[in-house]
Amino acid sequence: MKTIEEITNKFICGHNVDVLKEFPDNLVDLVVTSPPYNTLRKYKGFNFDFPGIAEQLTRVLKLGGVIVWVVGDSVVNSSETLEPFKQAIYFKEVCKLNLFDTMIWEKRYIKFPETVRYHQAFEYMFVFSKGKPSVFNPLKDKPNVYTGQKVHGKNRTGDDMFVENAGKGKVIKPFGMRTNVWVYHNETGTKYFIGTESVKHPAVFPFQLAEDHIKSWSNPGDFVLDPFGGRGSVARMAKANNRKFIYVDISQEFTDMAKKLCGNVGLWND
Repeated sequence: MKTIEEITNKFICGHNVDVLKEFPDNLVDLVVTSPPYNTLRKYKGFNFDFPGIAEQLTRVLKLGGVIVWVVGDSVVNSSETLEPFKQAIYFKEVCKLNLFDTMIWEKRYIKFPETVRYHQAFEYMFVFSKGKPSVFNPLKDKPNVYTGQKVHGKNRTGDDMFVENAGKGKVIKPFGMRTNVWVYHNETGTKYFIGTESVKHPAVFPFQLAEDHIKSWSNPGDFVLDPFGGRGSVARMAKANNRKFIYVDISQEFTDMAKKLCGNVGLWND
């Protein structure tokens, strides 16, 4: 069994199921990750053991902890596979986690638009929790349409009765809490430069997406894990926001890339 010191703020290269088996129970406050999407990504020939990683993530997750599982579907023989929903059901029915929210990552542009169906412009962000989430720090940056006006009217109750709005008379603030649809640029295939060396990862999610989930579901000092670490988006943003990170990836090439990219912005020097 690994000690806390051996895995805190470390980049670990290895098969994530085997690596996590060496972790203590109830260690992690938050998991933010994006697994391979069926045949959508050629991930250096690697595939992954979904039941194995789902069960290990559940074991190492603290009571009140959250898993953010970012995943898209693929089309086979003119039909979507429903694999993201099968995974969500497994987390809920087998691992006994709550599906706390089904969020959407809407992409600002589409690199390869469809010609036989409406353009696919989003991915799922399933938010699973072990019990009720112990942390929720809502991001309040959505502009309110009625800024400066006073709250008025009545709210409908569950039995179709109406009661006065509890906030009646209060002035509406400029910004309110977000919806569960978040919009970001996608960065698939983006090249990065470490010195004069050009490196590329085939499937990344935005740094801002990682940071927003980290801020939402964890507090400073918490443990944040990414078992499909890739270029290090989660590790970088966890460290930048005073969280402890654990990075795991099966590819030595991507592990080295992540260490260099994160070290290049001056967050650590190991």
